[in-house]
Order: sequence, then C-alpha cells, then structure tokens
Amino acid sequence: MPGIAEIVRQRLSVKSNQLHLPAWYYFIVLILLGAAFFPATSHFFAHTGRRWLYILVLAFSFSGLTTPIFRLLARHWRLVDNPSGHNIHKEPTPLLGGAAVFLGFFLPLLINGIFSREFGAILFAATILFVLGVLDDTLNLKAHLKLIVQVVLALALTFVGVRIVLVPETALFGSIVNCLFSVIWIVGITNAMNFFDGMDGLAAGLAAIISFFLAIVALQMGAPFVGWASVAMMGACLGFLPYNFRPGKRALIFLGDAGSTTIGFVLASLAIYSDWADLKPVVSIFSPLLIFWILIFDMAHITLFRVIKGKTRTFQEWIEYVGHDHLHHRMARVLGGSTQSVLFIYLLALCFGLSAILLRNAHQPSEAFLLLSQALIIVVLVSILEAVNGNKRS
Repeated sequence: MPGIAEIVRQRLSVKSNQLHLPAWYYFIVLILLGAAFFPATSHFFAHTGRRWLYILVLAFSFSGLTTPIFRLLARHWRLVDNPSGHNIHKEPTPLLGGAAVFLGFFLPLLINGIFSREFGAILFAATILFVLGVLDDTLNLKAHLKLIVQVVLALALTFVGVRIVLVPETALFGSIVNCLFSVIWIVGITNAMNFFDGMDGLAAGLAAIISFFLAIVALQMGAPFVGWASVAMMGACLGFLPYNFRPGKRALIFLGDAGSTTIGFVLASLAIYSDWADLKPVVSIFSPLLIFWILIFDMAHITLFRVIKGKTRTFQEWIEYVGHDHLHHRMARVLGGSTQSVLFIYLLALCFGLSAILLRNAHQPSEAFLLLSQALIIVVLVSILEAVNGNKRS
C-alpha cells in the first residue's frame, strides 16, 4: 500500500483545475500561515488586544491547507458520498472535510495556550463524536446508536460545568432541570446542524455565521475564551468553504456526518459554556436562541409537519426519517436553485444574529419583545412564501 506522500504525489500530477482551487489561493494561505508563525507576529497580536485576529488567520490557514490533503486521503480510502435517492449531487464526492475543520478549530487554540478543563472535555467529547461520524460515513450506523452516544457525551459535559443555568441549583431538582435542558440543547443543535448539511456550502457557511455572532456576544459579555474558540471555528469553516461552496460547480469535498455533527456539537457547547444572562433573564434565554434560530426553526418545522402529515408516528421513525422537507430544500423549490437557497439562509442567519446583538443591549422588556417579534415575523413571512409557492405548484 503506497504511503501518504506517494498518494499526494500521484494526485498532484492530475490537472489542478480538476482537484484544486487557483494557485493564488494557496499562495495567500501560505503567506498568512508563514507570517503567523513569526514570534514577533504572535507577540504583536497578543499585546495589542487582537489575539482573535491571530487565531482567525491560523484557523483559516490550517483548514484551507489541509482540506485538499484530506480530500486525497478520502478518495484513497474510498470515503466518498455516492449519489442516491436522498442526495442531490450526481458524482461521488470525498468526505473527511470535517477533519480539516476540526484541526483548524483546535490547533490555533492549543498553539495560543487557550485551554481549560471545560474546553478539554468539549474537545474530548467532540473527538469521540467525530470518530463516530467517520464510522457512520463508512458503515451507515443506526440512528438510535448515534443518538445514544450524543446524549451520553452531552450529559458528561454537564458534569464538568458546561450546562445551561436557568434554574437556581440550590437543590437537586434545579441541577437535574439544568442538565436536562443542556442535553436537549446540545443534542438538538448537533442534529439540526447535521440536517443542514444537505447542500453545498450550507452547513459550513451557516456555522461560520453562527460562530461570528457567538464571538461578538462573548466579547460583549467579557468572556474571551468563548470568543476565541468561536473565532477559531469561524476561521476553520471559512478556510474549508471555498472547496465546498462553488456556485456553478460541484463541491470538491463534503463535511460528512463526522464534520457537521462535530461542528454542531462544539457550537452548542460553546453557547452554554458561560453565563449569558448578566442578570437579565430574557437575554439569557433568547440571545442564543436567536443566533441558532435557523436551526431551531427547521427542527421544529419538520417535526410538526411530519407528525401532522403522518410521516412519522413514533420517535424511532422520527430519528430515522430522511426527506427533502428541510428549510433549504423548501427554499430551493421556491427560489429555483440550491445556490439561491443557501444564500437566502445566510441572510436569514445574519438577520437573526444582528437581532441577538441588539438584544444584548436591550434595557427594557419592551425592547426585547420588539426584537423577538421581528424574528417571529421573519419566520412567518418565510412560511407564507413557502405556502404560496406550494399552492401555485399544486
């Protein structure tokens, strides 16, 4: 069996326009990465309050440079997503893009010495979930098995302090309630992000937007650790995105279930890593909900309509059901294409993220109510658009 170096050499002999991005992209990434490793560079960013930018450059560079390597390895190991009735792509596409994103996420944080007990737990749990995702991409594991592992990992995080605190934990009941909500939140967001990995660029782009707003809100709260970790995830997703979102062309590589579930798991964990409240209960509850609103809305929508239409009657049927009724599928039918759908969802996520930032600065309950009403109106307008288009088609 040839080694990795031989695999890369053989693959690089193929025409670059079949496998890679333009040479100038790699040139820029190499320049950024090289400059970042100069001691004077890290010293400058660390002492000028711009460590976030240093982490962003590292994450982007690591992800951008390792994605084609993992693409070659995925092809060699036959870790590809073949066309089927549930997939919209027409050619086998390599997986393992999530490995590049995962490396791009945690390497910059470790290089900068950004580590804690809670982050170690998140990283360990995410690694287990990533390995499980690779096995799922290869062996197509049962849905209930994956769900059990996700629940166990989420529950483990609550014991090291990564949990929502909505109820005072002065008694055992409060701790149980907070742990329960935390597990539901982490597992729900993890699977919702996986559901959105159904069109080129959608999951990675949406994760980058969510990470961006998580970073801003974290810095508003004075929680630099969450901010740096969110910036690292944003940079890693952006470094991967040019390989995955190529309007008019097919994706060169997919995140795979390993990538999408791991990204969702990490983002959900970061969202409850520290206190959002600042003594404002409304802010504590609704700020993260607005940032993740697209994922939550889609999960709620498909659950409601699948039950109403009788497509799923049991929990087992619900977790195993695969269909084209997610938000990105519905918007593709309305707008006339997958690229339009992806860009539309990007804009929706930006709108909700901006609302979350404004909500942080709401001084009166009435101001928070107006922002939440605006988010609800946007969802209603999207639903009306879908309904009108559906009636026209029928």
